[in-house]
Amino acid sequence: MQYRTLGRTGVQVSEVSLGTMSFGRWIDERASAAVLDQALGSGINLIDTADVYGTGMDNGNVNQLGESEEILGRLLKERRQDILLATKLHNRIGPGINDQGQSRYHIYRALENSLARLQTDYIDLYQVHRFDEFTPLDETLEALTDLVRQGKVRYIGCSNYAAWQLAKAHGISALHGLRRFESVQPEYSLITREIERELIPFAQSEQVGVIVYSPLGRGILSGKYRAGEAPPTNSRLAAGEQRLRLLLNQRHALSIVEGIRPLAEQRGWTLPQFALNWVLSRPGITSAIVGASKPEHIADTLKHSDERLTEEELQEIDRLTEEFRG
Repeated sequence: MQYRTLGRTGVQVSEVSLGTMSFGRWIDERASAAVLDQALGSGINLIDTADVYGTGMDNGNVNQLGESEEILGRLLKERRQDILLATKLHNRIGPGINDQGQSRYHIYRALENSLARLQTDYIDLYQVHRFDEFTPLDETLEALTDLVRQGKVRYIGCSNYAAWQLAKAHGISALHGLRRFESVQPEYSLITREIERELIPFAQSEQVGVIVYSPLGRGILSGKYRAGEAPPTNSRLAAGEQRLRLLLNQRHALSIVEGIRPLAEQRGWTLPQFALNWVLSRPGITSAIVGASKPEHIADTLKHSDERLTEEELQEIDRLTEEFRG
């Protein structure tokens, strides 16, 4: 495993991170433990979760949210000091009118609840899950800064932010002497490349860490889904994940899979290995979050993660995907 500096901080993070949205949602605690053990044994030191991850995401029951954090809390224990733990807040996690968003009121409650579920005294990277159009950014940043000063949070970051939103937040932080977002977590893969236009250039300019999720296109780039065929049993599509279904409905998704298949075969790599390596070969990327339901998925995907695609291969991929990039 190789490591990269997180933005302008002094922290080194593994270039591949473990995403735990499946913990408690699609796989039980025993399976989660096996995945976590494999990830840590492979050198991964950044574990990403969120207070909303759980079966409640699928059935709408707010009492079944936070299961991922609860499982991590039980599994990490004595290994807590060896990893960087990242979690997120924003989405509704209770029935109350203020059980969501990024007000000072909700941030404080959300953090205390996450700390309890994770059985820890601090969060290494506390991220807002998306832009909050209803709460002034200065209120959010002031509350997060206070948590850093209290020692409950080490660094703060954002997820699903556009470049202008991140720039606005940085401006407020600079103006008022507040902590700034040191990382951004967007979706990025061969299928979803929108962040290349503005977000990555801004992040590079301002030394912001870029921790991307869904580098395998929500599983599409694994090659498991084919046009006209039923999804594999126990797959995310079979489980009814709506965002995956919407992505698959875009005509280019499966075309890209077929386009890169010969390139992967030339190297003797699987499609997941090739898709992940493409992300890690792109400029401005700090770490790519991978999820798994079985430990062997982690081991297989990481097999060639320390290698890099050639410039010729990157150019060929750009040529293959040019008509789909807008």
